[in-house]
Amino acid sequence: MSEPISIIREKLSQVTSEQDPFFQLCLRDERKGVERLLRSTRKKWEKEAKLAAKLIEMKQYETELLKQGFQHIAGVDEVGRGPLAGPVVAAAVILPSDFSVLGINDSKQLNEAKRDALFDIIKKEAISIGIGIIEHDVIDQVNIYEATKLAMRMALEELNPAPDFTLIDAMPLKYSEAELSLIKGDTKSISIACASIIAKVTRDRIMQQYDELYPGYDFVNNMGYGTKKHLKGLDTIGICPIHRLSFSPVKEAKSHFERLK
Repeated sequence: MSEPISIIREKLSQVTSEQDPFFQLCLRDERKGVERLLRSTRKKWEKEAKLAAKLIEMKQYETELLKQGFQHIAGVDEVGRGPLAGPVVAAAVILPSDFSVLGINDSKQLNEAKRDALFDIIKKEAISIGIGIIEHDVIDQVNIYEATKLAMRMALEELNPAPDFTLIDAMPLKYSEAELSLIKGDTKSISIACASIIAKVTRDRIMQQYDELYPGYDFVNNMGYGTKKHLKGLDTIGICPIHRLSFSPVKEAKSHFERLK
């Protein structure tokens, strides 16, 4: 075969099996460049096969619940329990039964570009999405655990149609009788994983906006978590209007600056 490597690369991108006549033809090409293309093609197939298997695994709960007759299965997850500033955000997502997007996983295991791309796909393909945002002042009033439950309930109440079964990451919500709490649910359920992505991207974008309003804490990078730059900001600037006053490092910074007055 005498075709240029660039043409072979383009043709191989359309091949899906080693049994394909063109792939078999390439196997007889002794050029090193073609050998490298064949290796990379096999690696691509292996990766795609793993992602397809992961998708089936991630849909196991939804698949079983659909067999039981449930039609609108919501996955729920939250982001932002640990930060020293900003809201806690929950998302609830109902997916169509034929949802088959590869690469969905716990949002913490995805880079920002991948999360943003999947965020757009989920928004486009989901049957319904609900978002609950509980601000820092409410967190201070009721505690972060209760605030998280409020955010989850708010997200569920935004769904239309209403869910007839709810899959929740980690914490029991008791929103309805038909629910299941899954430890590390964002790695086990496609619906919870999608909710994790929606919640994460939503909250990150809120914190990026807050970074412009309250510079000096590096919110754009730490999203309100207690990193070195954030703690340095607390030490040198003090607290800002979105800090959680019930969290220890914020309490200490507030007390420190009050003593200086």
